[in-house]
Amino acid sequence: MAISETHTLRVAGRTERPVPLWAERAARLIPLIGLPVCLWRLPIGFDFMMGIDGPPMTWGRWANVSYVVALSLLSETFALLCRGLVRPWSETMPKWVPMLRGKRVPPFVVIIPGTLAGLLFTALLVDWALCTFRIAGFADGPYVNVWWHILAATVSGLITLWGPLVLALTYAYYQRRCRSRQSA
Repeated sequence: MAISETHTLRVAGRTERPVPLWAERAARLIPLIGLPVCLWRLPIGFDFMMGIDGPPMTWGRWANVSYVVALSLLSETFALLCRGLVRPWSETMPKWVPMLRGKRVPPFVVIIPGTLAGLLFTALLVDWALCTFRIAGFADGPYVNVWWHILAATVSGLITLWGPLVLALTYAYYQRRCRSRQSA
């Protein structure tokens, strides 16, 4: 059975207007597309360079490990925050937030950071494409063989989907929150 783009989902019945089904699925996908890069980084913290033909990080073992773990946790935290674009807590402050509980979230408090983040990550897509396909003199760092390079390009290529997905989710959020109910 084909799924139409007009299918919508009311998230726990609490969003002001229904969330498009594609937006719900995209929001669930973002943390999953960030996970391979997070896992790819971890061995580098332990000086296993994942095929990169270069010296290991020189900060010391625990600084290296702390850095890659913190970067991975931060990446996944931001990826999970993208779920807010389809959740009620991006429309009304949750009850556990002191002094703001239950207050309406102004749409542009969500739209502006979502757009800026989407544009930033889309710039990573452009950089990835230029380097991976060696366009206009851009190139990745050296790898010990072509197979490591292909694996690195595939893993890092997944996270480049983050930017366009965030932009699409932000636009859907804008449509849901800012368009009049008559034009919906």
